[in-house]
Amino acid sequence: MSRVVAKKICMIGPFAVGKTSLVRRFVDSIFSDNYLTTIGVKISKKIVPLADTQVQLMIWDIEGVDVFTELKTSYLRGASGVLLVLDGTRPKSFEMAEELVSLLREHLPDAPVIGLLNKSDLSVEWKLGDLEIAAVEALGVQTMMTSAKTGENVEQAFMALVEKMDATASVSAS
Repeated sequence: MSRVVAKKICMIGPFAVGKTSLVRRFVDSIFSDNYLTTIGVKISKKIVPLADTQVQLMIWDIEGVDVFTELKTSYLRGASGVLLVLDGTRPKSFEMAEELVSLLREHLPDAPVIGLLNKSDLSVEWKLGDLEIAAVEALGVQTMMTSAKTGENVEQAFMALVEKMDATASVSAS
């Protein structure tokens, strides 16, 4: 019989980078072109297998940040991992990465962070290249190209974070 563990993960990033669309693609296998602004936080659940364990993910889709809206760090409390979502068609989203990673390191120093370079289906419209991606990785953030629209790497990104959280938990337990 497998055991069930609950893990909270947070989706953070600027406005309109696709956080909610990635969650909907992962949890419900759907995509909609209709843009819905998240106000506050929306919590979704999904159970995924990991070895002999069932992991119940509590996915906190946190409202986007911009010059007018700061990340409410209280939403991060208790998170086991973070998906930092950036949009390749919007260079401003990458400009915010350093500030967001700094906040994460301050409030969740041991939580793994994976950077999702979303909207890979719009690669012809991408406005950044290898240097910007390397700058995010230089912050200690593994990156993955994703597309909520096509589903590219969405499942893999969430599962990579689950595996990193499990590895982090194993290290801290020993």
